[in-house]
Amino acid sequence: MDPIAFPLLVALIGVALLFDALNGMHDAANSIATVVATRVMRPLTAVVWAAFFNFIAFLFFGVGVAKTVGSGIISPDVIDPAVIFGALTGAIIWNILTWLWGMPSSSSHALIGGLVGAGTAKAGVSGIVWSGFLKTVAGIVLSPTVGLLIALTLMLFIAWTFRRVAAGTADKLFRPLQLVSSALYSLGHGANDAQKTMGIIAVLLYSQGMLVNEAGDTAFHIPFWVVITCQAAMGIGTLLGGWRIVKTMGSKITKLSQQQGFCAATSGAVALFMATGMGVPVSTTQTIAGSIVGVGAARSAGAVRWSVARDILITWVVTIPASGSIGALTYLLTRAF
Repeated sequence: MDPIAFPLLVALIGVALLFDALNGMHDAANSIATVVATRVMRPLTAVVWAAFFNFIAFLFFGVGVAKTVGSGIISPDVIDPAVIFGALTGAIIWNILTWLWGMPSSSSHALIGGLVGAGTAKAGVSGIVWSGFLKTVAGIVLSPTVGLLIALTLMLFIAWTFRRVAAGTADKLFRPLQLVSSALYSLGHGANDAQKTMGIIAVLLYSQGMLVNEAGDTAFHIPFWVVITCQAAMGIGTLLGGWRIVKTMGSKITKLSQQQGFCAATSGAVALFMATGMGVPVSTTQTIAGSIVGVGAARSAGAVRWSVARDILITWVVTIPASGSIGALTYLLTRAF
C-alpha cells in the first residue's frame, strides 16, 4: 500500500464526493422523470423532493452495497491512491460525456468499470474479485428485467382493477400516489448509488491504514462520517438536476399517464430495495428505464419507442468497457508522471 500525504488524501476524497454529486445530478432524472412527465410536480419542486429522500436513505438501509464496492470488486490489497484516482476519473469522464449526449447511462457501472480498469492495469485480472464483479455485471441484465416485469404486472393489474373507473377519477387518485412512489424510488436511488462512493472512500482509507477497529487492528468498514457525507453529496447533486436526461426518460421512451408513472416508479423502487438489501450495486438508471418500458409495453408494444430503448441499451453495454479503458489509461499516466 502506498502512503500519501494528508492533503492528497483529502483531495482524493473530494474527487470521490464530486463523483457522488455528479451521480446525483446525472441520475436525478431517474427519480423525477415520471412525476415531471405526468405534470404531478414542477421540475424544481421535484428535484427538492428527490434530494430530500436521497439524503435520508441512510436511515433505512445498511451498507451492504458499500462493502461490495469497497472490497468485493477489486481486492482491497490492490487498491492504492492511483487506482482510486483512475477509477473516479474513468467514471466522471464517462458520466459527463453521456450527460452531454443526453443518454441515461449507468453511473454505477461507470464507477465499477473505472475501478476494474484501474485495478487490472495495476495487478492484472488476478486483482479482480470475480464473485462480486460477476454479481454486479449480472445486475446489468437483472435490474431492468426485474423492473420491467414488476411494472408490466402491476400495470396490467391496475388497468383491470380500474377498467370501469372514469379516466379523470383515476387520475385524481394516482396523482398523490405518484408522490409516494417517487419518494420510494428516491430512497432506493439514494441508498444504492450513494453507497458506491462510500465504498470507494472507505477502501481508500483502508489502503492508508486509517480504518482501525476496536482492537486497534486495520480492518475494512464504513465509518459513519463517510455515510453521511456521501448521502449529502448525492442530495446536493440531485438538486442540480439532470434536465437533458429527464426528457429522454420521461417522454422519449413512451408517453406516461398518471397510472403508468405510479407503476414505473413503484416497480423501480421495489427492484432497488431488493438489490440494496442483498448488497448488489445495480444501476438505478437501468432499473427505472426497464420499468418505463414495462408500463409502455403493457399498453401495447407499439407504445414504446424501441429505437430509443435500443440506443439506451447500447450505452449500457459499452459503459463498463469505456469507463474501464479511461480508468486504466489514467492509472498508467498517473504512475508515469
